Amino acid sequence: MPVGSPELPASQASTGVAALSLRYQVVAALALAVIGVAACVHLAMVFLSLAPENTVSKQHGAAISDWVNPEFEQNWKLFAPNPLQQNIAVQVRAEVRMKDGMLRTTGWNDLSALDGAAIDGNLVPSHTQQNELRRAWDFFLGSHTADNRAMGLRGALSEQYLRRIVVMRLYRADATAEQGVVQRVQVRSSTTNVQPPKWSGERVSETPVYRELPWWTVTADEAAGGVR
Repeated sequence: MPVGSPELPASQASTGVAALSLRYQVVAALALAVIGVAACVHLAMVFLSLAPENTVSKQHGAAISDWVNPEFEQNWKLFAPNPLQQNIAVQVRAEVRMKDGMLRTTGWNDLSALDGAAIDGNLVPSHTQQNELRRAWDFFLGSHTADNRAMGLRGALSEQYLRRIVVMRLYRADATAEQGVVQRVQVRSSTTNVQPPKWSGERVSETPVYRELPWWTVTADEAAGGVR
């Protein structure tokens, strides 16, 4: 052996995947391949959902929509010619069956405010805190008329999706809901104009505008099926 070239210990001779046995190397390679394929499929689905209508999106529009909506739906509101100039808060109240059999109605819980408080000062806020409730509300608005009538199957899906989220949040954040079983929920939005800078001279109303949805009955699996 040449001087100055000491042989490395066996434990340091190879690292990473190379240090694994052949069987585990194959498993690791297959896992990476599956992850790579899934990532490519996801990017392709999102691209097709945003791209102009084409042959592929016409033939497989339902599959693309099922993959992307509602969790991965994209929009360009931030970069639109007229960006949003309003603060929209999603609030919920509930009828709760208490342990003594009595029905109690909670106050309005401002779920958007809770998400905002969790994000404020947080260097790495979660996707859930940033987008889950907001996207659920956008999904509902995009699949309902102004008088809250569902438009097709997407409308029914958006109601179920929003209802499950608010029920889950109630069990976590509302003291009354924590002590009983949620029977019905009512969701509303509170829209407030963002005030212009003082130097602009523009004046807008500071009074919030509410959009109240009808009361929704909560199914048994939504009330107690692992959403607490």
